[in-house]
Amino acid sequence: MPESNLNPDSHDKLTKAFLVGIQLPEATREEAEELLEELRELVNTLGLEIVGSGIGRIRKRNPAYALGPGTAKELAEAAAQVEADVIIIDDPMTPAQQRNWEKLADMSVIDRQEVILDIFASRAHTREATLQVALAKAQYALPRLKRRWTHLSRQRGAAGGLGGRAEGEQQLELDSRVVRNKIAKLHEQLAEVRKQRDTQRQHRLRKPVPVATIVGYTNAGKSSLLNALTQAGVFAEDKLFATLDPTVRRFRLPGGQDILLADTVGFIRKLPHQLVEAFKATLEETRLADYIIEVLDASAPNLAAHHATTRQVLQDIGCELNHTVTVLNKIDQVTPEQIATMLYKFPDALLVSAKTGAGLDDLASELEARTTELLDTAMALVPHDRYDLIAKIHNFCSIIEETYLGEGVFLVFKQVDKIREAVAPFLLDARPAEASGGFK
Repeated sequence: MPESNLNPDSHDKLTKAFLVGIQLPEATREEAEELLEELRELVNTLGLEIVGSGIGRIRKRNPAYALGPGTAKELAEAAAQVEADVIIIDDPMTPAQQRNWEKLADMSVIDRQEVILDIFASRAHTREATLQVALAKAQYALPRLKRRWTHLSRQRGAAGGLGGRAEGEQQLELDSRVVRNKIAKLHEQLAEVRKQRDTQRQHRLRKPVPVATIVGYTNAGKSSLLNALTQAGVFAEDKLFATLDPTVRRFRLPGGQDILLADTVGFIRKLPHQLVEAFKATLEETRLADYIIEVLDASAPNLAAHHATTRQVLQDIGCELNHTVTVLNKIDQVTPEQIATMLYKFPDALLVSAKTGAGLDDLASELEARTTELLDTAMALVPHDRYDLIAKIHNFCSIIEETYLGEGVFLVFKQVDKIREAVAPFLLDARPAEASGGFK
């Protein structure tokens, strides 16, 4: 059975792709076509030639093919007629479904998840991103190892005898052990990298420099916006997942206050859950940010779906969505009528164009207003037995002063807004007489 691997750097035998869209029972034909078009962009990013496509409708998910057997057979025959050498299905497939499709079509069959994983693998550059992608690929591959040895499943080992295991079973066991060991090692390496990131983050948080994270659907223009604001020189291209590695740059607001802007990996519908888990360390920057800048592509026909996907991922990683600045980017590509419609749906959104510079001054003013609110100074006397709250203040706020007193720990800090509710019972209006000032 053919083994699928679309990494263009290591395998070039797969060149012609036939795409299969999935129309779920609750979805319209238009929604299925939008997702198929998105898959087309993903496959184009890998550099494959798309020789055909089709959409199969699911009334009730079939355990063997996801689609009904008849529809699956028709699509497999269509792929063969255009001489495709790989079928790419726009839905997560179980290992068994993948094997059934490959047997039916007699060619490699992969799903949307594997395409995204291969794109991520080719775009990761920092050590952390490389490790995270390697972990996600290993976790994805582990339950699919059986596909590699199906052709040996009925063969007996030469020394196995009547009760011996098939050669394929022996090789599968060896491969499984190798992959599990690799996963364990990657977890260890990532843990070390995360310690280093935590140290860097703590160093930043001890300074009165707020952090704003730029998030959004892939190709919304996040890196371009960061470049336009800070002249960061971050790689930006009109492709899905043009950059994966988080970038943090300093930005001086109109009033002279500095903030840090962090660019993050773009989100996408049907993101493989392995990647959501693997990138939690990277997305941790988003969860701990003082506020979020959500960038929406004003020219995208499926803008509402992109917004919903971004919000869902933010919720999944525990972000405070009420601390969000919404930015409609690429307004140079839309009409005044389209802008009016978008503002009806997003009345508080700022209109900008990272390409032309339009609206960037308004965005800088909004960021300054948000930052001024954040930098209100607070004082608190936290009991000694509430070290959980003390740790939380250290994690989320900029510490100006910390003094250990008999009653508890006296702290003066900024960026109180994110933990105001938790710290409210211990806030003070005046400094205790015994607090002399400074760190002790």
